[in-house]
Amino acid sequence: MRRGGDAVAAGVRVALVLAATLALGGCANLGYYWQSVSGHLQVLNAARPVDDWLRDPQASQRLKDRLALAQRIRAFASRELGLPDNASYTRYADIGRPAVIWNVVAAPPYSLTLRTWCFPVTGCIVYRGYYAQADAEAEAARQRDQGYESDSYPVPAYSTLGWLNWAGGDPLLSTFIGYPEGELARLVFHELAHQVVYVQGDSMFNESFATAVERLGVQRWLAQQASAAVREEYARYDVRRRQFKALTLATRKALEAVYADAGLDDAARAARKAQVMAQFRADYQALRGTWGLPEERLRLTDQWVAKANNAAFGAQAAYDELVPGFEALHAQAGGDWARFYDEARRLARLPKQERHDALKRKETPGA
Repeated sequence: MRRGGDAVAAGVRVALVLAATLALGGCANLGYYWQSVSGHLQVLNAARPVDDWLRDPQASQRLKDRLALAQRIRAFASRELGLPDNASYTRYADIGRPAVIWNVVAAPPYSLTLRTWCFPVTGCIVYRGYYAQADAEAEAARQRDQGYESDSYPVPAYSTLGWLNWAGGDPLLSTFIGYPEGELARLVFHELAHQVVYVQGDSMFNESFATAVERLGVQRWLAQQASAAVREEYARYDVRRRQFKALTLATRKALEAVYADAGLDDAARAARKAQVMAQFRADYQALRGTWGLPEERLRLTDQWVAKANNAAFGAQAAYDELVPGFEALHAQAGGDWARFYDEARRLARLPKQERHDALKRKETPGA
C-alpha cells in the first residue's frame, strides 16, 4: 500500500500551484482556500495507479472488478465519445467518507436564481465546496442568517478541468466506484466533459453540457458494451429518474410563476409558495408509492424532498435547463462528437444570454 515518491513530489507541485491561486483570492478568503488546498492534496496523495490496485493482494476482488470496469469505461470515453485521453481516472483513492466534498448553494426567498461566488480559474460559480460536512453546514447556516434559503449536499466527484493532469489528473474515488455500471459510466463521461468545454461564470451552460454528454454517452455505452441485465437495470432506474425530474421541473415552473406575479403582496406570495411546496411533497409521496422500492433505497431522495427549497431547486436547474438544447445540437451534428464539441465551443464564445437563447431555440423541432 506504499505511495510512490513521484506522487508525493506531484503533491508538492500541486501545493505550490494552489497556494498561488489562494494568494489571488485575497485575505478574506484565506481560510476557505486553505481548506480547498489541503482537502484536494489529501485526495491526490491517497490516489495510486489503478494497475497498482489490480496487483495488490490486499485489495478485494470486487474492488478490482470495479476498477477494471472503470478503465473500460475510461477507454470507451476517449475512443467512442472523443473525450480527452489523459491521466484522469487512471488512479484510484479510497478517501474513507461518503462524499468527496459538500456543496453549499443559496437563493433568495422568492427566486430560484442562485447566489454566485467568484474564484480564480473557475470564475463565478453558483456553489461553494467544502471538504468537511460540518464546514458546509456551517456555511449554509451563515447563508440563512443573511436571509437566503440554503442547501448543502454531498458530491461524489468533481473536475479540476484538466489543470492538474500533469499531477495525475482526477482520480476514481471510493465515493462512486461502487455505482451501478450505467451510473458509473455517466459520472465518468460527465466529469471528462468539463475538460472539453468550460465557460467561466456560466454554471448552467457547463453543467447542462456535461449532463448532455453523459446522457448521450451512456446510451452508446449501454448499446455497445453492456449486458442485457445492465441495460434492464439502467432502464428501470432511468424511468424513476425521469419521473422525478418531471415532477421537480413542474414545481420549478410553478414557483417561478408565483415569484413573477406582480399582483401578489409578500403575504400572498408566501402562501402561494407554501401551497406549491405542499403539492410537490404530496405528488412525490404518490410517485414514490408506484416505485415499489424498499425504504432504504429511497432515503436520500426522501431527505432531498423534505428539505427542498429555492436553493435546492435552483441547483437542480443548473444541471437540467439547457440539456435538451445540447441534445438537439448533437443530433444536428449527425451524432459526430467532434462536430458537436466544436459547436459547443462556438456557443461558448457568445455572450451568456445569447448562448442560452440559442440552446433554448434548439429545443424546438426543426429549430
